[in-house]
Amino acid sequence: MDMKGILGRIIQLIISLFGITFITFSLIYLAPGDPVRTMYISSGNIPSEEVIEQTREALGYNKPFLVQYTDWVKSVLKGDLGTSFALKQPVMDIIQPRIIKTLQLSLMAIIMMLCIALPLGIISALKVNTVTDYIVRIYTSLGISMPGFLVGTLLLYFIGLKLKWLPIISTGRNIESMILPAATLAFSMSSKYIRQIRSVVLDELEKEYILGAISRGIKYKDIVIKDIIPNILLPMITLLGISIGSLLSGVAVIEVIFSYPGIGSMAVDAIIGYDYALIQGYVLIISIIYMSINLLVDISYGLLDPRT
Repeated sequence: MDMKGILGRIIQLIISLFGITFITFSLIYLAPGDPVRTMYISSGNIPSEEVIEQTREALGYNKPFLVQYTDWVKSVLKGDLGTSFALKQPVMDIIQPRIIKTLQLSLMAIIMMLCIALPLGIISALKVNTVTDYIVRIYTSLGISMPGFLVGTLLLYFIGLKLKWLPIISTGRNIESMILPAATLAFSMSSKYIRQIRSVVLDELEKEYILGAISRGIKYKDIVIKDIIPNILLPMITLLGISIGSLLSGVAVIEVIFSYPGIGSMAVDAIIGYDYALIQGYVLIISIIYMSINLLVDISYGLLDPRT
């Protein structure tokens, strides 16, 4: 992708961000009930009408919708995402350590997934229609069909509670406490990757240059390393880009199960507590990260395969 193409994609991302934040802001604005009253009640307080009116005015909720959204955009452009009503802290100060924790968990899950998916996907293709292939395919079927909360609960019960090999509460302060939630995420992810890798390898094995290499007596190991694995990179990068975005936005359930202090569990608490500033900040940050990853994936295509 040349500079003109990259610039065009960046402009598209900016337009998309405005669209996403506008829709999110609209949904929050159209939510039933009084947001100020709801926030007070969710925090365990029953304020007077005078206090509610003062808070509504202080937060700008008495202004027209477009004025509220414009004021929020202006604040964001200055680097101010607002203040959490429940925590009484700047939204960015709350999100920053949480997003780092989630990125660490996501990176560990991706590493575990690659360690599982790459060898099993290649072996399954090389041993197609054998007992080994059937076992791997059973594993992938289980990984795709079982929901993450069920896998997490089973690992929590057997590995953490019964066998006591790993802590059941994940603080995120050390690698040991991150293994169970990362393994939960890696289990489902690896199943999808194994199928993709298996399909790519099977397709490559039927090509003439591979058949020619085999007929010349070149070892399977050399063929896999030098010829097949490089051709797996493009579909793998596509899946990685999608997976990272999905991890950041869909890891909430796993973080709640393991009490992991990431951005997903923070978003759940913000939604339960009607903390609108925190919700809006969460949507913005996740959108920026997700779109940036997609842009990097597109750029990497041209670096790995100039034909694209």
